[in-house]
Amino acid sequence: MIGDIAVVRGGGDIATGVVQKLHRTGFRVLVLEIEKPTSIRRTVCFSEAIYNGKITIENMESVFAKDERAVKNAWAQDLIPVVIDPKGYFINIFKPLIVVDASIEKRNTGMTRNLAPITVAVGPGFIAGKDADVVIESNRGHNLGK
Repeated sequence: MIGDIAVVRGGGDIATGVVQKLHRTGFRVLVLEIEKPTSIRRTVCFSEAIYNGKITIENMESVFAKDERAVKNAWAQDLIPVVIDPKGYFINIFKPLIVVDASIEKRNTGMTRNLAPITVAVGPGFIAGKDADVVIESNRGHNLGK
């Protein structure tokens, strides 16, 4: 699967954890964000690339990409591109193997199993087998990750 594309909706702290795992295992990861991300732990969020142009977290650099060409240039440099794309238009452009919704919006805002061959949703508001192939609990406590 080395070089396959994975799209992650959201660039907050939990999404960034997902991105780093996918990136370190060889996926070309694209992060979709809203125009003004509301991440709380901003120093550990790839969403910060929207505000600062780039951010480095655990030796992985993420850059703000304005278009398809900038995304491809970022991947060519082993960087993680972040685009403003709340509707998921880039999913249709790049046709990823995996789509992960880690936006933690507490409701489904458009995640469907037909977005990619493998779909994962993180957080509340999703139904496994209906909205995504797999749903992972994000609520802090004993059930985190279940």
